[in-house]
Amino acid sequence: MSIHFDPEDLDPDLFTDAYTYIPSFDAAPCPVSSPVNKYVVVVIYSTVFLLNVVGNSLVILVLCYNRLKRSSTDIYLLNLALADLLFSVTLPFWAAYKGREWTFGIAMCKIVSILQEVNFYSGVFLLACISVDRYLAIVHATEFFTKKKHLVKIVTIAIWIISFGLSIPTIWFRDVFVSPKRGAVCHENLQENTEDWMLSIRIGRHVMGFFIPLLIMLFCYGFVIKTLVQTRNSQKQRAMKVILAVFFVFLVCWLPYNITVMVDSLMRKGHINETCLLRNQLNIALYITEVFGFTHSCINPILYAFIGHKFRHSFLTILANKGIISKDRLSSYGRSLSVMSSSAHTSTTI
Repeated sequence: MSIHFDPEDLDPDLFTDAYTYIPSFDAAPCPVSSPVNKYVVVVIYSTVFLLNVVGNSLVILVLCYNRLKRSSTDIYLLNLALADLLFSVTLPFWAAYKGREWTFGIAMCKIVSILQEVNFYSGVFLLACISVDRYLAIVHATEFFTKKKHLVKIVTIAIWIISFGLSIPTIWFRDVFVSPKRGAVCHENLQENTEDWMLSIRIGRHVMGFFIPLLIMLFCYGFVIKTLVQTRNSQKQRAMKVILAVFFVFLVCWLPYNITVMVDSLMRKGHINETCLLRNQLNIALYITEVFGFTHSCINPILYAFIGHKFRHSFLTILANKGIISKDRLSSYGRSLSVMSSSAHTSTTI
């Protein structure tokens, strides 16, 4: 079936901003309407930016303050907070972009785009490492990586290098160009002879950079949960509560987007039959799930604050040492925390 498409019919608010690209006009034959008011998205991004900067800065402060007691999990969590804080740099640019067109030039387009991707890939790899670390510590009662922290540092450096490597196609293809109705846009600018190749890279990056680490996390946490249930050790169960919450929130925030991207890529390669209805639904899904994924960068500190008893205690200790709160208040909270004494099976801070 041949469908005529007029580029002027394309809604300018449906250009997505992360890990994807503008399709050719022939590949997107159906005009659609924006599912969310662009000013609502601007408010969301601005709020996420503020929560991200404040929350992750506090996490980094607490983890650095307890550097002598840091476990392997703490090192991964510190790098996770750094990745989210790095991502916060891009949010003001995307918020302004949602409100108008891209006005920051090609260089900033490439920089903020690669910061997004590095944040995403480093985040999923760090969470995978945390799951392996907890699997060894709880299921096999092995603290190998905890005792050899230099290996953990090598792993984290490797994660940053791999994340950057997976993001290199963004530097090559991301460009600023004029689109109908929208004006200047910041997206992958693909030619006909590069689109199929880029689609293959796109699928490979999402398989290696999301779905394989996800399988590792599901495997590790499945056995961790099974072991904790069998041992009926309430202290260990409390110790894992924050880590599991971090994992499940990441899953809820990013799995829908990655599934949508994979379906979109397979459809563009012809493995799924493209219809006008499906194209419209995918465009809307990409828009909404991407916004939802962006909010993830500010959620972890909220989880630490509301679920992580030791995180709150560490933060109150810093405030007490600086004279901001009284020592009596810290002692009172410390007594309530004593029933959850530090365990080798979890982070010493979170």
